[in-house]
Amino acid sequence: MPRVPHTAAALLALASLSACDRPADTQKTVAAAPKLSCLAPQPTPARAPATDGMVLVKAGEFLQGAKPARGEEGPPRATKVGAFWIDRTEVTNADFARFVAATGYVTLAEKPLDPKSYPGLSGDQLRPSAIVFVGAKNPNDGPGQWWQVIQGADWRHPEGPGSTIAGKENHPVVQIAYDDALAYARWLGRDLPTEAEWEYAARGGLKDAAYTWGDQPLDMKKPQANVWQGPFPQSDAGTDGYKAETAPVGCFPANGYGLVDMAGNVWEWTKDWYAPNLDPSEVVDPVGPTQRDAYLPSTPDEKRHVIKGGSFLCADNFCFRYRPPAREAGPTDTGSDHVGFRTVLRVKG
Repeated sequence: MPRVPHTAAALLALASLSACDRPADTQKTVAAAPKLSCLAPQPTPARAPATDGMVLVKAGEFLQGAKPARGEEGPPRATKVGAFWIDRTEVTNADFARFVAATGYVTLAEKPLDPKSYPGLSGDQLRPSAIVFVGAKNPNDGPGQWWQVIQGADWRHPEGPGSTIAGKENHPVVQIAYDDALAYARWLGRDLPTEAEWEYAARGGLKDAAYTWGDQPLDMKKPQANVWQGPFPQSDAGTDGYKAETAPVGCFPANGYGLVDMAGNVWEWTKDWYAPNLDPSEVVDPVGPTQRDAYLPSTPDEKRHVIKGGSFLCADNFCFRYRPPAREAGPTDTGSDHVGFRTVLRVKG
């Protein structure tokens, strides 16, 4: 499948990951909070069937989705899921580095474009690249200017040449395409979560709560997640301790299941193909639409996977997608600097 973010239309679609119709003055800037005490680096999980670094989520039933803040979040449905183990944290740079060292795996962002898929491109235009958020340089910049295709951007160089993950070994790995995340999961004998599994885990046992931590709004004196504070996309005040950047995993309070960063920090891949609604008839271990039935309203022929959880780029005045029912269509066949993942291991029987 062609790497669609190399088109202007796809860059605009990627900008919608942070789009929402909330007024631009709803969030006030306050003094920056001190950086929190984060989890110590954890050892890379052992190979299957080990559950190192995972949390057991028991089978249960919950109300998936919500009366939608955006149309794609509903209609809500009573959903049953089986028991599964899920990573306590997002997969880190250190985790992914050990996978690459063991297997020699090369991510999609590190590979040149196939000229057969891009007959209009040649030479330097086919060099390896990925998507990087650069913000608004000028007040009148639109979404198409907030993101750039950067040659040389990959998981080791998240913002492009000259950037590094040195000293960020315990940050979530980014610039990971869907297939890259799935390859890592399979290396461990695991899988990516379904959208239903991910949302059930994110809710942490809370019934119909607005956020992973309950119904209280963000508290910048005791921040609950790494998100954007201030007018997006011009300026992030960094009042949660991290300014327009990822945080090490586990810097914010865990939810009721002991899972961290299920809100903010980075978006996370799920297995489900994306359609702009939930199917009310699929209520027992739902797996989403088939690839054939997946679509984006703006580009019906484009197929993407659901991402969940929001990221450090989610602002109340623009995105508001760091809530359990929020969902978006991820740029499946390329990397971007605010999308990562975690893995699951389902309990058989």
